[in-house]
Amino acid sequence: MSSTYELYDHPALREAAACAVCAGDLPLGPKPIFRVHPESRVVLISQAPGRLAHQSGIPWDDPSGRRLREWLGVDDATFFDVRKFAILPMGFCYPGKGKGGDLPPRPECAPLWQEKLLALMPNLKLKLLIGSYAQAEYLGKNCKRTLTETVRNYEAYLPEFFPLPHPSPRNQVFLRKNPWIESEVIPVLRALIKE
Repeated sequence: MSSTYELYDHPALREAAACAVCAGDLPLGPKPIFRVHPESRVVLISQAPGRLAHQSGIPWDDPSGRRLREWLGVDDATFFDVRKFAILPMGFCYPGKGKGGDLPPRPECAPLWQEKLLALMPNLKLKLLIGSYAQAEYLGKNCKRTLTETVRNYEAYLPEFFPLPHPSPRNQVFLRKNPWIESEVIPVLRALIKE
């Protein structure tokens, strides 16, 4: 697994990896988890690493990640190749547990790192906005009233952005209620990724 996580060496990445700005608010302490490389073609912008990612240091190595790879139509080796897929969550560290799942990403993180690290990836072709936090940040007033409506109108955000719901098992009921996501939206996403 280490070779697939070959890290690009850059002062901004070293600085981000050592970030402890919100250490006092993180139940398990700071452990920034992200993947950036100048050759990356697609960036996954999601909420924040979960507890399992915090423990292993490997993002998306869980049931959510397996579903995401299925949606993208890629195998593990392709997904974990940072030259193909960068990982830049809204919060780099596990924020802790809330009543209905993980807490929101820490608000300090995105303003500090998103723009700075995106600038290191000049070859990006697509930004996948996974979940409402990423969509609110990047689409702003162009977001629809709900995440469901934003995802339904994904074509309006192309070619730069592709909004998706979070692939978490917690969203199983949501996905069952909205079968068009997997029957209509995901095939378009797979075709774009294949390109």
